[in-house]
Parts: sequence; structure tokens; C-alpha cells
Amino acid sequence: MRSSIALLAATAGTTLASSNNYTEWMASSWLSKSVPVSRNYAYGVLYRGIELAHNKTNNAEYLDFIESQLSGVVSDSGELIDYNLTDKISLDDLRIGTNFLAAWAATGQEKFKLGADTLRRQIDITPRNEGGGLWHRDPTYPNQMWLDGIYMSTNFYALYTAWFDADNSTAWDDIMLQFDLIEEHCLREDGLLVHGFDYSKAAVWADPETGAAPLVWNRALGWYFMSLLDILDYFPKSHPGWETNLSRFQKLAQALKQAQDESGGWYLIMNDQYPSDPRNYIESSGSAMFTYGFLKGIRNGFLEESEYSQVADKGYKLLVDRFVSKNDNGTLNWEGTVEVGSLSSNGSFEVSPDVY
Repeated sequence: MRSSIALLAATAGTTLASSNNYTEWMASSWLSKSVPVSRNYAYGVLYRGIELAHNKTNNAEYLDFIESQLSGVVSDSGELIDYNLTDKISLDDLRIGTNFLAAWAATGQEKFKLGADTLRRQIDITPRNEGGGLWHRDPTYPNQMWLDGIYMSTNFYALYTAWFDADNSTAWDDIMLQFDLIEEHCLREDGLLVHGFDYSKAAVWADPETGAAPLVWNRALGWYFMSLLDILDYFPKSHPGWETNLSRFQKLAQALKQAQDESGGWYLIMNDQYPSDPRNYIESSGSAMFTYGFLKGIRNGFLEESEYSQVADKGYKLLVDRFVSKNDNGTLNWEGTVEVGSLSSNGSFEVSPDVY
């Protein structure tokens, strides 16, 4: 999957034979492929991985690739191509906003800033549940908030606010409200969080008291783990929310450490009764997200190296040994990821999709 490959690059060329450097190797593998032009969030995460490779190497090929891809989804006048809010409003659409801002900062092209402006306005017109939480998608998932949506929306929302509206305390409070609602409704006693919740409790899968979904899905939790960590890069330390989310990240890290399989990975469905089910499996994209979080958390001083380095090392080793395959031409593939996981059905384990 695109996002997982980018995450492996971020966790860790033009010279494809550089087998000890997965940052350049994985990034260059993607440059050798025909990548569709898309604003889809999965491509946004891919572009982020290439962006981090560029930041590390200053290889102009990486920036040229990002600029070319993003230029295919925003016109020279700054209008988003094939963007229509009359059909649906989805938090997934916001993920590309951080790519626009990074491209604007790197190239100075105003069209990328204007594209981000449009996505910022989308936040203001997104429907909200009675608690103030942004709907994951209108009209498909009314009143629902998913861990996925926190990553897609709040990190862009926070970066935009930090750069262009830093004194807007209402915006900072609103960003924290999204996390607060997720923690209130999705957090379990073991420190893990279920996939999402329905504030109205009308969804077929919603718990009658909390509205929570029944299962801990590893990739949804991976999005959330990364969001808690990445937002600390630009959330104001003067706001109490910075310390709150740092604490949440650290507590979730502890819970994930306990949930790690002996292999170094994490199961697709993490509820206690399912790891022994033969239909469940160690899934690569969520495992990549957790590994990213542990490595960056250690690097930034948020996690004690003595406590978490073994967890991170085991996770990374598994990613490389089990899920990276090599082609005859020296490029890399990523394997072992779930194709999709959604709360569009009954939210049960039985309808979880297969690996590909």
C-alpha cells in the first residue's frame, strides 16, 4: 500500500542498490513507477514520505515529483481540480492540505497555498455532531468520528493555524475538542482505542451507552498514534492541549508496547479474543504506523529509549524482513496490508477485508 511504503521511507535514490538505506531506496522505487495523479489521502501520505526523503537528501528529483503530482490536482489559478462539495464533504480530503503547504513552502508557488485555503474553508462548513465533532463524511457517516479522520483533519488544521492564524485561540480549542471527543468515546480500559464512535448512537455497530465501535482496528489506531505525535510539531506549547496530547501519546505507546506480537508486528484486529483467530493476521500498514511513532517519539525525546528501543527495533525489523520484497530491477514492493477497513457495514470482525 502507498501509505505504508511512504511510512517505511519516513521511518528510515536514486541509487536503487543502496540496500542499507530504505529512505532513498523506497522513495526512488516509487519514482520509477507510474503513479496516478490523485488527491486521495493515500497518495498524500505517499507524497509525505517522498517529502521526508527530500528533506533528508535534498535530492531535487523528489521535490520535482511532488510538485508534478500536486500540480495535477490544483490549477495554476489555485482551484482544486474535480473538487465539489455539493455531493459530499469528507475529512479524508483534508489530508492533501499538508502536502500543499509543504509544497508552497518549498517552491513558493501560490497555487499550493490557495489550494490549502480552500481545504481550510471546508473545515468551516463540515457538519458537526452535537458535541462539536466534525462528521467523518457527509452524508455517508452522519455524527460519526473515526480515528482516521483525526489524522486527516486535525494535523492540517493545526499546521494551517500555526502558519497563518496562530493567535486564533478558538481554532486551537476546536482542534483539541476533536481529540477530546475521541478519547471520551473510544478509549478502552487497556489504553487502546476503538475505530470510532457515533455521537447519535444510531449506527448498527454503536454501543448503546458510548456510541463506540466494537473493534480496535490497527490502522485506524495507527493514524491516531501518528496524529498525536505529529501535531506536537506545530501545536503551541503554551496551550494546555500540547501537554495533554503528549500524555495521550505516551499512554498509547505503553498500551501498544503491551499489544505487540512476539514477531514485532501488530494484529489487524487487536481485541483480545481475535489474535488467536486463524482469520486474523499481522498487518503491515498499522505496524508501520506504530513503528514510525515509536522511532519518532524516541528521537524527539517523548519516549524513553531504554523502554521503547527494543519495541521499535523489533517493529522495524519485521517490516523489512516480512513486508518488503525486491524486484529484479532493484526496486521495492510493499506487501501484507489490509486493503480497506470501514465502519460502513456492521463493524464486525467477520466483514473485515482480506490482505493483499
